[in-house]
Amino acid sequence: MKRVLRMVLSVVMIVIIFLGLNAYIGWNIYVFKAHYTESMSPIWFTIVFTILVFSYLIGRWGKHNPVGRLLKVIGSYYLALMEFMIILLPFADISAWILKRVGYTEGYYIPVVGWTTIILLVILFIWGSYNAWSPILRTYHVPIAKKASGNRKLTIAVASDIHLGNIVGNRHLKRLIKGINQMEPDLILLPGDIIDDSIEPFMRNSMANSLKQLHATHGVYAVLGNHEYYGGNIEQYIQEMSLIGIRVLRDESVTLANVDIIVAGRKDKSAESMDPEGRVSMNKLLEHLDQSRPIVVMDHQPYGFQQAAEAGADILLCGHTHRGQFAPNHWITRRLFELDWGYMLKQRMHVVVSSGFGTWGPPIRLASRSEIIRLDVELEG
Repeated sequence: MKRVLRMVLSVVMIVIIFLGLNAYIGWNIYVFKAHYTESMSPIWFTIVFTILVFSYLIGRWGKHNPVGRLLKVIGSYYLALMEFMIILLPFADISAWILKRVGYTEGYYIPVVGWTTIILLVILFIWGSYNAWSPILRTYHVPIAKKASGNRKLTIAVASDIHLGNIVGNRHLKRLIKGINQMEPDLILLPGDIIDDSIEPFMRNSMANSLKQLHATHGVYAVLGNHEYYGGNIEQYIQEMSLIGIRVLRDESVTLANVDIIVAGRKDKSAESMDPEGRVSMNKLLEHLDQSRPIVVMDHQPYGFQQAAEAGADILLCGHTHRGQFAPNHWITRRLFELDWGYMLKQRMHVVVSSGFGTWGPPIRLASRSEIIRLDVELEG
């Protein structure tokens, strides 16, 4: 009972903080607007602004109609706007207060401070949009002290968190396909969150026809992320992926013929509460595998590095964090995860956590980039 009460109180507190912050943002916007025009009364402004604040949630409820999809897109951008304004507005208000104290009138400091804030917001949005829509290639050299009977060098292309949906669509997906196919990879791995919750835009926009253009010598494999679970269409999604030759691994592994490599895919952590069958431990997933062969594991959320290393994984591929997607959120993800982005060596296991290719919510990235990962794997002769 106490636990439930704490959860309720936490939710109430979050809602109060959310409403308070947006009231602060709304007041600042209204003061700036009122300096130029009184065409909208405070009541109507409050109604319109409230719709804007909750447009993402409203859009999710009406995701199967054009108005709902539009509201979700608008709401996505507002999420970024809200965070940037929470950071900028205190400085703007302090500046306005100082200007007022030294003798400047409202007719001077309101437009000066207001337009300066708007210019900074525009710069952040342009910069963030460029980072989101202009993917870069990151390459990691991965030596594994295990012998291979076939090719000693393998190229593995990795792309996590594509988030195909109403915002990230075929245009951005074509950038992924071009970037990966130019590598001529031996293997393509997709560590979760390929779709953004709902499968409806994936189907409506025939994104599978684009995704099936990915080519690799030894195939394309994926795992489930938390957003596939949130969408609730797991079986349909897996079937659609199977039709285009992409196998989704759910607590299972596959041995690649002629290359002596095992690829294991774990269900997302969300399965612990959202999948009736749950998910197996890392140890159970790998315990029956031939440990003399290189083992590559995909696990969407970057947890349990020690367990994966002890279970025998040679490479662990994760995503999920987006590296906070836009600053200063990366300071938070850095504290939440042992590794929130990049590369580390955990005992003998190589860990790579991608910042992702697509975006959740607003297509904005600051202090992170849309990325494709290339693993140059070198095995012993």
